[in-house]
Amino acid sequence: MPKGGHVYIMANRYRGTLYIGVTSQLATRIFQHRTGDGSDFCKRYGLDRLVYVEQHDDIGNAIAREKALKKWNRDWKLRLIEGGNPEWLDLFDTLNA
Repeated sequence: MPKGGHVYIMANRYRGTLYIGVTSQLATRIFQHRTGDGSDFCKRYGLDRLVYVEQHDDIGNAIAREKALKKWNRDWKLRLIEGGNPEWLDLFDTLNA
């Protein structure tokens, strides 16, 4: 049975620097980013705010979506985030709710 995954976007502030990632363990991965252990890019730019999440039933689909989003221009990414999170709230605390 295929394992699911999540595509997510991290930011450092409203309309700030963005990082797009994929994981099968969302809460664990975001915690790693927030503590500086997730990626050098997130650590370097202070990306500790989870602003967008998509769930996929298959990790392969999640990886394909991540690759596609990384090719999008910045304006499209901003519209995607603001379509579901117009105030750029940190969604980390909603993961286990």
